[in-house]
Parts: sequence; C-alpha cells; structure tokens
Amino acid sequence: MAGSVNKVILVGNVGKDPEVRNSQDGAKIVNFSLATSETWNDRASGERKERTEWHRIVVFNDNIATVVEKYVRKGSKVYVEGALQTRKWTDQSGQEKYTTEVVIGRFNGNLTLLDSRGEGGGMSEGGGGGGGYQPRERAAPAARTPAPASRGGSGGGGGGPSWDAPRGGGDLDDEIPF
Repeated sequence: MAGSVNKVILVGNVGKDPEVRNSQDGAKIVNFSLATSETWNDRASGERKERTEWHRIVVFNDNIATVVEKYVRKGSKVYVEGALQTRKWTDQSGQEKYTTEVVIGRFNGNLTLLDSRGEGGGMSEGGGGGGGYQPRERAAPAARTPAPASRGGSGGGGGGPSWDAPRGGGDLDDEIPF
C-alpha cells in the first residue's frame, strides 16, 4: 500500500482560454487557470460573502491536451483530477520563484467537460497508457447530467466501458451474471 497520496479534485470555471505549447520532444502542454468559489452568509452582518480561489492547471497528457485545445474556452465548467506539484525557477532578475500547479500527467489524471453547450464529453487517463475520449450521448439539454468521471485505464480511444454508454437499446443486459 502506498505511503502517501497526492490527489486534487476541482470543479470550477476556466478563467481564460487555454494556452497550448509544445515541448522539445513535440508533446503538447496546455496551461489554464481554474476558478473555484465558496459562498457563505456572514454571521455578524448576515451579508452574503464569496471567496474565489484561482488554480493553475497544467496538462501533459497529449489526448487530454487535444480535448482541452478543441473544446475548453474561457468560462467553461470542468472537473479536473490531478496532483499538486511545486516548481522552482529563477526569473530574469535572478530571484528564485515558486509556483504550485495541479498537474494532469502523461499517465494519470482526469478532465471532464461539464458544460451543456456543445457536445460535452470527458477525458480520463488511467495507468494503462491510453485513455479515451468518449462524447456523451446526444440528449436534450434538460435531461443531461454531468457524467461521473471514468476510472482506470480504458486503453486506446474508447475501448472500455463508459459511464456515458447509450441507455436503452444496448445489449449490456445480456451479459449480467446475476
């Protein structure tokens, strides 16, 4: 069993359009900011208060990066699952700087689009080195609910089962062992 866990789950809105760049080996790297908000009523004044936290998200997974590049824009609501990492660098004036980011790595992490505008969909990456993008079933916007994040390595482009599998008319019931 692992001695420690580094896992972050966030649901929020994208602050500005994602920035896409390529590493020296040609892999896509996508950066974007994600806002999460907390609201409460102040006990003393009864006034409604809100606090917004901004999180830096970095995507190193090529498949998830492609989905973010195509479908995520400023204001998009997304579910992000990643790990915290702190980087250190020296700026132009010679000062050491630090930043903490939520990282969706090459072989782990998850990003699910939660907006109902457009087609929506999810992207997850398990330990199997593949992951798959699977668009949600087309349905009326009122009937659509966010899909639970898929788990594990479904491998390749949608080779495994999906929480977004078509409802009704499928032959999934034929395989139930009980």
